[in-house]
Amino acid sequence: MQSPLKTIRASKPLVHHITNWVTIYDCANMTRSLGALPVMAHAPEECADMTGIASALVLNIGTLTTELIDAMIISAKAANEKGIPVVLDVVGVGATKFRDYMAAKILDSVSVDIIKGNYSEIAKLAGENAQTNGVESTSIDADPAQVARALALAMSCTVVMTGAEDVVSDGENTFVVKNGHEYMGSLVGTGCMVASVIASFAAVNSDHFDAAKDALCYYGIAGELAADKSNGPGSFKQNFYDEVFNLTDAVAKAKMNIDDRQ
Repeated sequence: MQSPLKTIRASKPLVHHITNWVTIYDCANMTRSLGALPVMAHAPEECADMTGIASALVLNIGTLTTELIDAMIISAKAANEKGIPVVLDVVGVGATKFRDYMAAKILDSVSVDIIKGNYSEIAKLAGENAQTNGVESTSIDADPAQVARALALAMSCTVVMTGAEDVVSDGENTFVVKNGHEYMGSLVGTGCMVASVIASFAAVNSDHFDAAKDALCYYGIAGELAADKSNGPGSFKQNFYDEVFNLTDAVAKAKMNIDDRQ
C-alpha cells in the first residue's frame, strides 16, 4: 500500500484490544496518535459485540487470566466470522507453563493472522530452546529469520519478532527491519504498542505481511525521530507520541531501512 498512514487517518479504523493491564493506556494513546480508534472491551458479555463493529482485533496475554483468555477466544471467533485481522501478542511465552498453555489454547481455537513476540517468545512457540526472563527476551541459538519463517509456515500466518532488529515473515517472504532506536527498549510498553500499530495497518491492508512490515518501519522511524529530540526515556515517550502523530507516508518511505532475507 502506497499511503497507509493517509488511509488510516481517513478511515479511522476501530481497533478492539483485549490487552495487558500494564500498558493498556499507552496502547490506546498510540492507536489514537496514529489516527485509528482504540477500544478496550474485556468482558465476555460484550467482547464479541465490540469485535463485530471493529476493523481489527489485538490480543495480548501480558496479564492473562483464565477469564481473559475466554474473552479473547470469543472475540477472535467473532473476528474470524467477520473476516477482520487478529493480532496475537504472545507476551511472556516461555516464562511459565500456564502462559505457554494459554497461548497454545488460543492458537488451537481460532485463526490468528499475525503472531507477534520478542525473539525468545517466538522461538519458544516455534519449538526452539528458548527461555523468557519474565516478559523480557533472552538470546536464542537459532537464526531469527529462520525461526520466524518456520513458524509462519507452520501456522499459515505472518510472524513478527521484535528486538534491536525486527523480523517479519509470512513463510515465503522474510524481511529484517532495522528502523528504531535504543530508547524504545528503555520504556515499558513499546512492544505492546507496536501490536496496536500493526493492527491499525492491517485494518486497512489485507496483505498482512505488507501491513506488518510497514507498521514496523513507521513505528521505528517515529522512534528515531523522537530520539533526536530527547534526553532520556521520559522526554522520549512524549516526543514519540508527537512523532507518530506528525509522521507522513513520504517521510516514512524515505527512511525505511529493510533487508530482504529470502
